[in-house]
Amino acid sequence: MKSVLVVEDEEDVLKIFSEQLTLWGYNTIIATSGDEGLRKFNETPIDLTISDIKMPGMDGITLLHEILKRDKQAIVILVTGYPSIDTAVQSMKDGAYDYLTKPLHIGELKIRVERAFEKKRLQKSLSLWKGVNWSLIISVPIWLLLGIILARLL
Repeated sequence: MKSVLVVEDEEDVLKIFSEQLTLWGYNTIIATSGDEGLRKFNETPIDLTISDIKMPGMDGITLLHEILKRDKQAIVILVTGYPSIDTAVQSMKDGAYDYLTKPLHIGELKIRVERAFEKKRLQKSLSLWKGVNWSLIISVPIWLLLGIILARLL
């Protein structure tokens, strides 16, 4: 079961996100602050993080930076009730997978979460194929050399 960390300081929004993600079959882990979210990220394997941007203490942008320091492949979706083009652009430059604005339609959240997991699946497949390609690149010269040696011996 895939795990989703939801970091949100508004209890009603946290409850809605948590309930929906659980209904969709995800193991939902909740945190009410950036500091708590980072602690839970460090303690538990997390497949996806959804975080509010504006929170007291550690905000969502700082949380994004801290998560990406620990896992460069982490997928983080940032959510805000105070949208601006500058914040959206900066979030994406900083490594956020996606940027959503409140109020959020639950259907939109589901689409974004599914896309994020599809991206993660494709990244894993790409890593596997990169490994296969490198093993082929390395093994072909060895097989050629072995063939030359065997041809001389026979």
